[in-house]
Amino acid sequence: MTPADVEERSQLARFLDPSAFPASGEELVAAAQANQAPDVVVDRLRRLPAGEQFENTQDVARAAGLGTEERRT
Repeated sequence: MTPADVEERSQLARFLDPSAFPASGEELVAAAQANQAPDVVVDRLRRLPAGEQFENTQDVARAAGLGTEERRT
């Protein structure tokens, strides 16, 4: 993950409560707007693939093309 990916994923998580999941992209847009997310966050959510259900912020980050962290074992 690049530092920019980390920052963007952090912003997504800041405005998407865990209780918002599972949700469609449209539902996540509404949840972010209810939490007064900035336009950059709402715009990113609007570009999520239609018809998908997201279980958590990591699912959203992956679908948005942001990097994800790998678990260490």
